[in-house]
Amino acid sequence: MAIAAEGSFDTVVALSRSAIPFPRPIRSAAIDITNEASIAAAAKAASLEGVISLIVVATGILHGPNIQPEKALRALDPSTMATVFAVNTIGPALVAKHFVPLLARSERSVFAVLSARVGSIEDNRLGGWYSYRASKAALNQILRTLAIETRRTHPGAIVVGLHPGTVRTGLSHPFRPDETTPGVFAPEESAAYLVEVLKTLKLSDSGKVFAWDGTCVPA
Repeated sequence: MAIAAEGSFDTVVALSRSAIPFPRPIRSAAIDITNEASIAAAAKAASLEGVISLIVVATGILHGPNIQPEKALRALDPSTMATVFAVNTIGPALVAKHFVPLLARSERSVFAVLSARVGSIEDNRLGGWYSYRASKAALNQILRTLAIETRRTHPGAIVVGLHPGTVRTGLSHPFRPDETTPGVFAPEESAAYLVEVLKTLKLSDSGKVFAWDGTCVPA
């Protein structure tokens, strides 16, 4: 919604598992980020729209049925780790595989993925949350590697991770601080901040992770 409201794009396509309907000018379509065939089909459909200048991947999993962030090493479960990595790391990587070739070759374009500050290795002072932290750290490395490749294939492309802050959604609900705590946002607020970050990105920013306020998150 925030991207459409910004007014820079004639066509905005919102992809999700349920293809939730949006008001014009947004068009909805289905995608399953854990299924490469679904991603490839969505990319093929998107290619019919012409050259793409902005891709934002806003998927993520922290908890769910039988999935909770680990408080200690003894809580590690291989099935849980595989699920978290499938959504947070592998899925965005496959979106990049099929969608980045659709970006403009030399004109400015952006491929952005929601990451998280807890994916920062340097900034990890509390421990815990093994699967989520590791999946976001791995995502950041994928984005860094992609940024290096796109310098050769798409010299106008900018590849970044985005830390949206603590957003009042189901993902953060069991873990977020009091609603009045600074840095806790409604989804619309966080989206507006991230759109501003996207607008100010430079080629030299490619491969980095930026927070909602435009500051660079440590690697």
